[in-house]
Amino acid sequence: MASALGPVTALLISVAILLMGNGLQSTLLPVRANIEAFSTLQIGILGSFYFLGFAAGCLMAPYVVRRVGHIRAFTAMVSIASAVALAHAMAVSPYVWWPLRAMTGFCFAALFMIIESWLNERSTNETRGFVFSIYAVINLTVLTLGQLMIVLDSPTAFTLFAVSSILVSLAAVPVAMTTAPAPAPIDQVGIRIGRLFKTSPVGFAGCFVVGAVNGCFWSLGPLFAQESGLSVGGIAVFMSVTVIAGAIGQYPLGRASDKTDRRRIIVGIALAAAAAGIALVTVAPNWPPGTLVFSFLFGAFAFPLYAVSVAHTNDHVSPQDYVEVAGGLLLLYALGAVVGPMAASGLMARFGPNSLFAFTAATQTALALFVLVRMQVRDRAPAADRGDFTDSLVATATLSPMDPAAFDEVDEQDAAAATGR
Repeated sequence: MASALGPVTALLISVAILLMGNGLQSTLLPVRANIEAFSTLQIGILGSFYFLGFAAGCLMAPYVVRRVGHIRAFTAMVSIASAVALAHAMAVSPYVWWPLRAMTGFCFAALFMIIESWLNERSTNETRGFVFSIYAVINLTVLTLGQLMIVLDSPTAFTLFAVSSILVSLAAVPVAMTTAPAPAPIDQVGIRIGRLFKTSPVGFAGCFVVGAVNGCFWSLGPLFAQESGLSVGGIAVFMSVTVIAGAIGQYPLGRASDKTDRRRIIVGIALAAAAAGIALVTVAPNWPPGTLVFSFLFGAFAFPLYAVSVAHTNDHVSPQDYVEVAGGLLLLYALGAVVGPMAASGLMARFGPNSLFAFTAATQTALALFVLVRMQVRDRAPAADRGDFTDSLVATATLSPMDPAAFDEVDEQDAAAATGR
């Protein structure tokens, strides 16, 4: 299996450097914004603009890649993201930072599409799971390391912005120097949101809610930790513990969903994450270890919910629709991540930092109630239609799983239908 990494080694090195820079930036900006007396709502809008740009990137990036190719598009997006990272330090204002975050979101959506379509094309059916597992491990590891780098200097200094920019810039080097051929252009697929809701209301709602909750965590989690009295190092640990827990919880909860109605697992996960969020704001203030304990539990349940929701949706669609469904669910996640931080930041401004996890708990509880209602309306998918969670876990590691073979299969079936074959 190690030989499967040969064609993508340079790309994976670039991913590691790139996401380390992004991990640092994702924690640094909310902390610096709070120090600069941005309002809570303004900080929440920072996160919303990032995901607004991300959603736009999901829709528009394939056109960019088709026009100039993977390598040129990668280096262009990296250059823009690097410049934007520095621009934050040069103009510290929410009205400047909002469009900058949208630009960052657009660039990273394009970068993820390029990376993951490249990994898909350079993998076979036998090696794809292994390759994307390594990719997921790299994501987790370097994102955590990037968050911890905030302790290298004061958030008010220029240094951390420069470090983030340098890391993002260096990510272009391995890809630019690789001798491996670039993959075929990314194909475009239409996304029908209404059809997706009819196909799987639970998967639709699950991905939107996960986007809202996770968007709140990434955008406002550092602010919550800061307002709770944690030091800069404590904020980095708080964020990292939650992310690591999310990775740990993916596989066992996913495998459990293979053995029963996935909707039961979704209900259990949502309620457990809600309980952990409530404990963060009720128990943790009176029990010093509680912040890390309950943030670990929150991450362990909240983060895997996306993969289980995708797996549930895939149980109700045919293989030729997987690409459209994956794109639609990702767009729902991004839209949820636009709405969530704005709503939660408004509550935090009115009622204080504890409102963050009160909001996530209420949202997750509403999802659980919706799923319980749906369980009375629709039976579990037949066993013959249910996929294995491992395949869905690979799919959710890819923000845009655009395997050219999938499009070829759809095109062949459309051609067959048109000719009567």
